[in-house]
Amino acid sequence: MTMQTAEIMRRCTLCPRECGANRFKGRGFCGEGAEVRIARAELHRWEEPCISGERGSGTVFFTGCVLGCCFCQNYRISQQGLGFALSVRQLADTFLMLRDKGAENINLVTPTHFTPQIIEALDLVKGELGIPVVFNCGGYEKPGTLGLLRGYVDVFLPDVKYMSPVLSGELSKAGDYFERCMEAVTTMQQMTGRPQFDERGMLVRGTMLRHLVLPGGRHDSIALIRALRERFSPEDVLLSVMAQFTPVYKAAEHDSLKRRITTFEYRTVLEEVEAAGFDGYIQERTAACEDFIPEFYDHLYYDLPNT
Repeated sequence: MTMQTAEIMRRCTLCPRECGANRFKGRGFCGEGAEVRIARAELHRWEEPCISGERGSGTVFFTGCVLGCCFCQNYRISQQGLGFALSVRQLADTFLMLRDKGAENINLVTPTHFTPQIIEALDLVKGELGIPVVFNCGGYEKPGTLGLLRGYVDVFLPDVKYMSPVLSGELSKAGDYFERCMEAVTTMQQMTGRPQFDERGMLVRGTMLRHLVLPGGRHDSIALIRALRERFSPEDVLLSVMAQFTPVYKAAEHDSLKRRITTFEYRTVLEEVEAAGFDGYIQERTAACEDFIPEFYDHLYYDLPNT
C-alpha cells in the first residue's frame, strides 16, 4: 500500500458521506476497512451490448457500498458484507486473469470506496492490460475522488437514480443524491469526452448513464431525464434505461416497491427519453428476474499465479 493510500484510509473522505473513518481500525459507512474485498470476478454478458460485446465484460464486484439502497439486487455484497480479501497484487492479477479469458474490458462494480487500491493495482499492470477500464458505480461520487482516476478509467458507467431528495433519502439514505450525482456525472463526462466506439461497436471511451425505472416512480424518472437534457446534449453521453427492478432485500418494506414496474410506466419514461433525443439502450422487461443476479463468493475461488 502506498503512503497516499494509507493516508486516505486513515481518515476516509472518498465519498460524499465523508465519514472520516480510520479504515485500518474499523469500517466506514461503506462497511469496509482498508483491505480490498470482492465477491466475484467473472465474464459478464448481461451488460449493455457495447460493454459486454461477444466475449463478456470482465466484471469485478467489490464488497461494500457508499449507498444504502433498500432494493439493491446485490445486497448480499453491498449491504451484508459477503466477499473475500485480496492483496493489491492479487487484484492486479485478477484483472490479467479476466483479460486472458477474453474480457472486452475490466468492469469495476461498486468500486468507489476502494479507489486508491484500484489505482495501485492498475499501476502494476500498466502497459499489460490492453483493454478499457470501466468504472461502474452508483453515481454518488465526489469530483475529487473521480479526479484520481484520470488516466486510469476509460468508461464511466454511473447510475442516475433519482431527482427527488425524498425518494433518495428514503430509499438510498442519501437525501443529497441528485446534487452529488449531477456534479459527478458532469465531471465524468468532462474527463472522457463524447462516447467513442471501436470498429466492433464496443464503447472504448465515454460516459453512459444508467437509470432504473422504479414502480410508482415514473414522474421522478421523467423529471430526471429533463434535468439531464438541460445539462447534456444528446451527443455528450449515452443513456441506458433499465426495467429490471425486482423487489428484493428490503424493498417490500416500502409500499411502492412491492411490485415490478408496469409496461405503461416503462413506456412513458422511454417516450421522454426519445423526446430528449438521447441515444443508448433500453431493456426487455423479462430482465426483471432474480435469475439475472449472479452468484457471489466468500472465498478466493479462482486460480491466480503464486496464490
